[in-house]
Amino acid sequence: MSAVVCVDFGSTWTKAALVELGSGQLLAIASHPTTLPGPDGTGDVLDGYDACVAALAEQDRCALDADVLACSSAGGGLRIAVVGNEELVTAEAGRRVALSSGGKVVLVLHGGLDDAKHDELRAAEPDVVLLVGGTDGGNAEVLEGDARFLAGVPWPGPVVVAGNIESQPLIAELLTGSGTPHVLADNVVPRIGVLVPDGARRAIREIFLSHVIGGKHLSSRADARGRTFTSIVRGATPDVVLTGVELLARGLDDQHLGAGDVVVVDVGGATTDVHSVVELDPEDSGLAREVVATTPVTRTVEGDLGMRWSAVTTVEAAGREDLADAAAARRADTGWVPGDAAEQDVDLDIAAAAVRIALERHAGRSKVVVSPEGRVVERSGKDLREVDLLVGSGGVLRHGGPDAVRRVLTPATGDAFEGGWQLPRAPRVVVDHDYVIAAAGLLAQDHPVAAHRLLGGLRAAGDR
Repeated sequence: MSAVVCVDFGSTWTKAALVELGSGQLLAIASHPTTLPGPDGTGDVLDGYDACVAALAEQDRCALDADVLACSSAGGGLRIAVVGNEELVTAEAGRRVALSSGGKVVLVLHGGLDDAKHDELRAAEPDVVLLVGGTDGGNAEVLEGDARFLAGVPWPGPVVVAGNIESQPLIAELLTGSGTPHVLADNVVPRIGVLVPDGARRAIREIFLSHVIGGKHLSSRADARGRTFTSIVRGATPDVVLTGVELLARGLDDQHLGAGDVVVVDVGGATTDVHSVVELDPEDSGLAREVVATTPVTRTVEGDLGMRWSAVTTVEAAGREDLADAAAARRADTGWVPGDAAEQDVDLDIAAAAVRIALERHAGRSKVVVSPEGRVVERSGKDLREVDLLVGSGGVLRHGGPDAVRRVLTPATGDAFEGGWQLPRAPRVVVDHDYVIAAAGLLAQDHPVAAHRLLGGLRAAGDR
């Protein structure tokens, strides 16, 4: 039997799944706290991985001989700084692309680099700088000036260049001359109103694998079969998850169908991430008004919404003063686990707030405005109203019992919301209990049919 171990090295937990490739069957799952090296240099991220493999092997011995595919957000994940021409177009486009590439956006700069902005850039400590600016054949002054500044510092890199395509030969010459690692990608905004993220996503993935994973020094040894951490990691966890969400939504072909429009909400200790794959309506006039176009595949990260580190800001954003003390206690002890049903109820209340607010921010809203043509409906953001499937992920949902869907996910759906939020009207709702979306994202490139079959349980929940 041919099987693969799919591993997610998370910021808090390392999760592993053993998948049989022929059937796409999930054979075993395991998890262990992520083992980061300590200040004294002892410890290794592979320690927790070894514990997961041992736990998988107790359920199925083939785990010991299986190949391994992994993704990682350990050690702070992928930190991206965006440098663009101006705030409303290229810098915003770069921010959206960075999020969809699996990164945490730690800084957005615009208007041309100078010494003060360089200080901000150094303080943000990005793993990657995404350099964007200018439509193809358009203004090149700021983009080329930023490249000259980075080359003159010189910036230690790495840099992904995804701006005006006509400026890229000059920029490549500048960065090569300064010894700055860089990758060229298609312009993310080739013309106003168009956002093309795929080339930059691929380039950021390449940089992550070639420069970032090893640079975090999370591991200094190999596993029992001689595999190193850098050799098994295929991408940043959020990027891999988004690949899994795309497969869940779109499928492979006419014989391997998708679930339709899909939204996945992942509630973590520090952030709540929303991934969506939604077919856009080309006739939607609201979308046409946006300077930076909405894309079918979108990811947002809400850094103030979460179950532990961000519990206080979550309940503040929700106006839940009754949860303030409980949230403060959770922030003070981020490893705390509910000990009884009452404390579990509080966790579900905090999760419900995080999910609802994160979906609102992701979705945007519709409103009636007066125009020269009369009263019309104007829409902004990502319209999620016709979403077929809403998937919840994160420990609070996986361990929340039968009430998790009813109390956390279902309240964020419906046909009418105060404020015109474009939230899912009547989706099927399910929890990714076995964390198969990340595993499917890892399998998607080399084993697409197995990945599709692995998602069968979630996809069935989306069947109407």
